[in-house]
Amino acid sequence: MAIKITDECINCGACEPECPNNAIYEGGAEWKFSDGTSLKGKYTGLSSKNTVDADQENEPVDMDVYYIVADKCTECKGFHDEPQCAAVCPVDCCVPNEEIIETDELLLKKKDSLHII
Repeated sequence: MAIKITDECINCGACEPECPNNAIYEGGAEWKFSDGTSLKGKYTGLSSKNTVDADQENEPVDMDVYYIVADKCTECKGFHDEPQCAAVCPVDCCVPNEEIIETDELLLKKKDSLHII
């Protein structure tokens, strides 16, 4: 499953630079699939199944605290042994998103789709 950031977030920003997929954004910030990935042109998210232009700016997921874009979150599979956002969070607000359950196989497929070599 993807990771989410709860309302207990203190906006310290420790998580953002740790994400290998650039899936973490400051509250209120617009996001793009192309941020921190090799994506160009049309992309279909493996979690949401929505097709968008990779450079299209998307509405913030949260206006008040840092947030994670589920379609870009791979729980750091293929990069690290554990989600790095959760490892560095001083208030333990980076937790599994129970609404988005994904297998390790799907998370690795998502990682490969974001970082085309």
